[in-house]
Parts: sequence; structure tokens; C-alpha cells
Amino acid sequence: MKRRIVNTKDVGQVVREARKEQGLTQKELADVFSGFSREFLSDLENGKPSVQLDKALAVAHTLGLRIYIEADSLLKEEASS
Repeated sequence: MKRRIVNTKDVGQVVREARKEQGLTQKELADVFSGFSREFLSDLENGKPSVQLDKALAVAHTLGLRIYIEADSLLKEEASS
């Protein structure tokens, strides 16, 4: 399923849904990563803007999510602002 992501809350919602679909708790998912805490995953799932992109992408990859960036649509949105 494709979903348009426009902000950090959207990313968090997708990650939360994927984690729950796989039957994992935040703690269980955090245990997969050395150095990622349950608190980090909570921040990610709640759309906190302070979450680093590389870490968010690592979590998404572990959950089997693919993320695509459409530069053309981003540029068009910025130009219309």
C-alpha cells in the first residue's frame, strides 16, 4: 500500500501500524537495535520532529517499509507556498 507522507506524524503513524501488524511492542522493536531505546521509538511514532532521519529510516527498513521521495512534488509544493 502506498501512502503519502507529508510530516513527521505521518511517518510515526506508518511505523506504529507496521510494528503492530508484526505483533511487536516498542520494547521488542528497540531490542532489535543496539542503541535505539523504547523512548526513541515512542518519539518516532508520536511524530516528534527531533527524530533523526537516518534512525527513522533504519526503523522503517527493519519493519519492511519502503520509503520513496518524490522531489518533483516537493519542489512544486515549495514553489506554490
